[in-house]
Amino acid sequence: MTRGYSLKQDLKLLVNNPKYSDIEILCKDEKKLYGCRALLAARSEVFDGLFYNGMKESYENKISFPTINSSGMEIILEYTYTGLIKENSLNKDNIIDAYYAADYFQIPGLQELIVKILKIILNTLEKSYLKSYSPELLSESVKTLPLTEENEFLNLLVKEVASISLNDIEIGRLSITALQYLLFCTYGEKKVPFATPEYEVFRYSAILAADQVSKEAYKSLINLLPTLEQIENSNKVENNYITDHQKVVEELEPLIEYIDFKRIKKDQFDIIVPLKIIPSELIEHNSESINPDLNDIREIPIFRIKESQLFWDESKCGSGLMIEENGKVIRAPNVLAPQRSVSAKIALESKGIIEWDVIIEKHCSWSWVGVCASEDFNYERFSGNQLTGWVLGSTGYCNNSGIAIKYCPSFGDGAIITVHLNMNKRTCAFTVNGTKYREISEWILPSKLYPVVSLYGNGRYRIRSYRKF
Repeated sequence: MTRGYSLKQDLKLLVNNPKYSDIEILCKDEKKLYGCRALLAARSEVFDGLFYNGMKESYENKISFPTINSSGMEIILEYTYTGLIKENSLNKDNIIDAYYAADYFQIPGLQELIVKILKIILNTLEKSYLKSYSPELLSESVKTLPLTEENEFLNLLVKEVASISLNDIEIGRLSITALQYLLFCTYGEKKVPFATPEYEVFRYSAILAADQVSKEAYKSLINLLPTLEQIENSNKVENNYITDHQKVVEELEPLIEYIDFKRIKKDQFDIIVPLKIIPSELIEHNSESINPDLNDIREIPIFRIKESQLFWDESKCGSGLMIEENGKVIRAPNVLAPQRSVSAKIALESKGIIEWDVIIEKHCSWSWVGVCASEDFNYERFSGNQLTGWVLGSTGYCNNSGIAIKYCPSFGDGAIITVHLNMNKRTCAFTVNGTKYREISEWILPSKLYPVVSLYGNGRYRIRSYRKF
């Protein structure tokens, strides 16, 4: 390309180019890079202080950064010269180094850009990969980055990992230090959406601690601490012996401070006590202070409605629609028109974020998924044209009271729609085929809602509990 037409393209020629550089940069991994003092100093006060301080760094043609990896420094050079970085310049292997370097050299514009790109990565990853990617990234980040409340990179990762049930995170993906930081950031009055009941927080913490000690200790805790589902099914533990007991206690100690035992139900607490892996004073205090009125999930709880609670309601179903498969499927015969609506039986009125899935097993030109109120709602009509209906359509538009808002790409047969209903903020968001889209702040939702769909000729939708892709 001919020079002189594009400043950005021309400045790219300078990046890490020894021909146009006057300083050698030696990085932590001993890789040598090349820079221009004046450009770097103009873009960062840290570089300015190093290169123009009147000390030896001002005259030497070499400088070392023993805490900065070359992968991070390459991003620094790209951004300081051009003001941009390509999305594909960042990946799991260098994004932490890049953010650390941007923080070190006090380049807030680059920090903001890295966080923006991280959001894009997290929003577009398949959910099955996300539940390993984000815990691993958090584990690496807490080893490298400053643990401050202002660290937007860490804050974003904490929110992402907090929204995953710990039971879905394979042991070993999340380090003890990362789990401690996660629990610290979501403990007390910090309003972070959180997906894991407090008993399962303790269970995961104890099993992770045991895994640090030995395979035998890990197996012991797996057997001695049933899941909440196993407790509901009355699976009883006969034996309380823990291999390497004292070592497990020591590994668990840093996490105990950030587990809210008041949220653990008495019957669950009674399973924990005989194991003797929490301090005796904590047992004495919490046997008195367990609060049955507290949610069993901390902060802004994320509720995944159980499969046993999700059914279409025959009493709230438009004429001609057919409920099948024990209430899980709603179907419209070929000839049915116009659109009719049906809601689920379960009322949604708890504080927190409530999530469920609807699968479009058979698309009917216009498929609609969302929520409705029971007041003044007509099941013989399309929900999105009604004052008390709020739905996302297969056209990619959200509708309420006949007002349409462009929201996402269109979808059809086989689409999986996750509804994320935030009853604290009275807002709604949707995930379509694994990609989560924004909160719809334009909607003003009431305090009691029901899952709803609208369909007509040949449509077939299934309701189910939320599942990660």
